[in-house]
Amino acid sequence: MAMVIQQQQQQQRESSSGSINKHQLDNGKYVRYTAEQVEALERVYSECPKPSSLRRQQLIRECPILSNIEPKQIKVWFQRSKKCYRLAEDFVDEELCMWEERLDFLNWDLNRILAVVLIRMCREKQRKEASRLQTVNRKLTAMNKLLMEENDRLQKQVSQLVCENGYMKQQLRTAPATTDASCDSVVTTPQHSLRDANNPAGLLSIAEETLAEFLSKATGTAVDWVQMPGMKPGPDSVGIFAISQSCSGVAARACGLVSLEPTKIAEILKDRPSWFRDCRSLEVFTMFPAGNAGTIELLYTQAYAPTTLAPARDFWTLRYTTTLDNGSLVVCERSLSGSGAGPNPASAAQFVRAEMLPSGCLIRPCDGGGSIIHIVDHLNLEAWSVPEVLRPLYESSKVVAQRMTIAALRYVRQIAQETSGEVVYGLGRQPAVLRTFSQRLSRGFNDAVNGFNDDGWSLMTCDGAEDVIIAVNSTKSLSTTSNPTNSLAFLGGILCAKASMLLQNVPPALLVRFLREHRSEWADFNVDAYSAASLKAGSYAYPGMRPTRFTGSQIIMPLGHTIEHEELLEVIRLEGHSLAQEDAFVSRDIHLLQICSGVDENAVGACSELVFAPIDEMFPDDGPLLPSGFRIIPLDSKTPDTPDTLTAHRTLDLTSSLEVGPATNPAAGDSSSCHHTRSVLTIAFQFPFESNLQDNVATMARQYVRSVISSVQRVAMAICPSGLSPTLGPKLSPGSPEALTLAHWICQSYSYHLGAELLRSDSVGGDSVLKNLWQHSDAILCCSLKSMPVFIFANQAGLDMLETTLVALQDITLDKIFDESGRKALCADFAKLMQQGFTYLPAGICMSTMGRHVSYEQAVAWKVLAPEDNTVHCLAFSFINWSFV
Repeated sequence: MAMVIQQQQQQQRESSSGSINKHQLDNGKYVRYTAEQVEALERVYSECPKPSSLRRQQLIRECPILSNIEPKQIKVWFQRSKKCYRLAEDFVDEELCMWEERLDFLNWDLNRILAVVLIRMCREKQRKEASRLQTVNRKLTAMNKLLMEENDRLQKQVSQLVCENGYMKQQLRTAPATTDASCDSVVTTPQHSLRDANNPAGLLSIAEETLAEFLSKATGTAVDWVQMPGMKPGPDSVGIFAISQSCSGVAARACGLVSLEPTKIAEILKDRPSWFRDCRSLEVFTMFPAGNAGTIELLYTQAYAPTTLAPARDFWTLRYTTTLDNGSLVVCERSLSGSGAGPNPASAAQFVRAEMLPSGCLIRPCDGGGSIIHIVDHLNLEAWSVPEVLRPLYESSKVVAQRMTIAALRYVRQIAQETSGEVVYGLGRQPAVLRTFSQRLSRGFNDAVNGFNDDGWSLMTCDGAEDVIIAVNSTKSLSTTSNPTNSLAFLGGILCAKASMLLQNVPPALLVRFLREHRSEWADFNVDAYSAASLKAGSYAYPGMRPTRFTGSQIIMPLGHTIEHEELLEVIRLEGHSLAQEDAFVSRDIHLLQICSGVDENAVGACSELVFAPIDEMFPDDGPLLPSGFRIIPLDSKTPDTPDTLTAHRTLDLTSSLEVGPATNPAAGDSSSCHHTRSVLTIAFQFPFESNLQDNVATMARQYVRSVISSVQRVAMAICPSGLSPTLGPKLSPGSPEALTLAHWICQSYSYHLGAELLRSDSVGGDSVLKNLWQHSDAILCCSLKSMPVFIFANQAGLDMLETTLVALQDITLDKIFDESGRKALCADFAKLMQQGFTYLPAGICMSTMGRHVSYEQAVAWKVLAPEDNTVHCLAFSFINWSFV
């Protein structure tokens, strides 16, 4: 009976075990759980890792899925789970420790690498700094040597003057009634004999004589040199410049340090047409060797006339190149009388033969590289052959110094900096290409001004008035030597309208800057379009005369500049739109390639030029050019230079009023310094034409040049120191209260509207308000309250942000500087600005006149009130923490 009961129980247990998928085995062994059961147990475990017996029984009752599991097995599951979690935590802890050790090791490794990199960077920086200091030291050593030589020369000159003074005293004691005319000039250049100039031996004798005289001028006391006004020597200057005093002809001298080898410098300077813009041609007729590996050359040189009022010059010279015993290289040159075996009289009929007295360059190598250059130019330009009004131009050593001597040294230094990679130009252009553009513009303008017959130019009959000269060249085409396929030949040719006029009391640099920045004041957009259309294939007869509207926007894109910014090369884009319905969506923009030079008012004797030519928008390197433009040459007086006459003329720039103390009277100073200043202005404009339209183009060109002359005269009267411009308003100078009054109004209105001070409390009295407002770090601008607001004032930071000047500021409208979001923000807050008196504009982006993006953190706008009648004078804007993007 007992055996039967046991068998029934065993069968019952086996059937139960099968029904729960073997959840438990005998003696409490491993139980297999389903995924749902494990999920339920883990959920409970997360709430209570160690449940009590009651809690386990409650769990079985609450979870039907666990009803077939005994509480003991649940207890075992929780115990095993706890052990597994502990093992997992231990494993994670071990892994974390291991990774911490690895990170510590990597951190130590990175620190070592960083230390090595920093050490190497420091060493590289020290090496570069040491190299720079060595270079500076070499320059200073060479400059010191140069100054010591200059000091020795001055001491010799002083000794010579003392001896002459003693001799004069002795002559006065012995023969007081007589005078010694031989001492009127410190230097007399001997007239060399030409008896041996027809054979090599005679030429060698003349060359040795030329060498001795040149060295006496370059390093001796043969010429009484005085420092060039406005040129101060120093380690950062281009060189030491001097002009002659009391000697026959006009002479200039330059000394400088250049980081090129002597042979390279001599090669550059002997190629005179590359750096001397007035050189039309240089032809070597004879060359034969001389001693010390030297050469003797017979040269014929033609030089352009700077204006239409004087004939051009030519030179028949001997050039001697040799090496001295101390290793110095010398290239000296002097004139030979007569034509010799050189040019025939027919080719030189349009020129006046000028004389070159012993001139040249002395190039001495320096220790550690580089060379010291001494350049001397001594000329007799035959001033008798020009009108009386132009003779100061041909009798001024300052003009020779600026156009020849200083230009030569600057060009050599420019080549040296380009060779060393110190100069970077825009639009990815190579320096040589940009130099070629500048040379082609200058040469084309000089050809137009001179109009030589051998180039194909001939004069047209005038219309009764002789103010404008019309010259025609039927053989000329817009061609390039490098790529003849780009040549644009015309059935008619090229027509040039040119004129010259005398200006009184007008600073040339200021006039050129105005013409450059305010093209719309004198230029006709349709005439520019007519010239520009000649560069486009399939152009029609009068393309520029189609109805076109000039938008007034002129964008200047800089290409490059010389080392002292005395010449700028840039591309000008004039925005225009056609008024014809069929061309309504066609852009009529015009691109001009332009050079501007002589904008420094302190450069005594410098010529100011603005030469431009239409160019295709693709800007090819060998694109055809047809230059036109302006040249303003100061006529130097023969009176001695004084500090008053060498000071800069008053300009329209606000900085001129900030650098003068309140006790001075600038108006009087300007009138005294500019009272006797004269300059000659030369205008030349070239136009292509077809044969059947020659007379029409000539009439148009004559009328256009006359209108340009009228506009220039009006501008000259406006910017003359003795007058006020009707278009620009009164000048901002300390002699007039406009600038100071506006500064007070700006600060008072800011305090009234915003309840805060724009300037510090210690800078609100007297003239310091204007000075501190001008030097404020935020860009502060004022615009007129009109339908089209234009800017009327900006401080220095505002001009820097807009990349413009006070003269050009009034051509900029308010909507031009904001982007789309900025204009929307301004329009949204404009009503608040007019009602409340001020408003804050959020951070945004604005545009400079050069097309660059400028970001600012915040902008404040407020109304500037006139205290007298409490009316709104203008609107002021302050751009806070601005920077170029």
